[in-house]
Amino acid sequence: MKTNTLHTARLKNNCPTCFGTDGLEITFTQEEKENPFFKKPAQQIDEKLYCHTCKNTIYPVNWTEDIERVFDYNKKIAETNKQYLKVKPLFYILIVVAIVLVAAVIYVLIPKV
Repeated sequence: MKTNTLHTARLKNNCPTCFGTDGLEITFTQEEKENPFFKKPAQQIDEKLYCHTCKNTIYPVNWTEDIERVFDYNKKIAETNKQYLKVKPLFYILIVVAIVLVAAVIYVLIPKV
């Protein structure tokens, strides 16, 4: 699985741990499932609030109302990446081979008049 960063933002809010105003950073990530046939992102978007001043991860239990407001705004920006399904060339090759096989079987089984 591959993890993609959707959005990262530095916040000017006070850190609930060290009360610094310049160290908070929120990051939104999304895992991407990949196999030989296709790539598809997971539906869940993970978020992490980290303070670079005190080197701590700030968990939602400790968030203030101001942090929650800024979080909601940034989450809307991160959610603009919609779900998609990216098909790889191997998938198309298998579809073409399957169609050719079905056509060959039908050609062989149908009696000639």
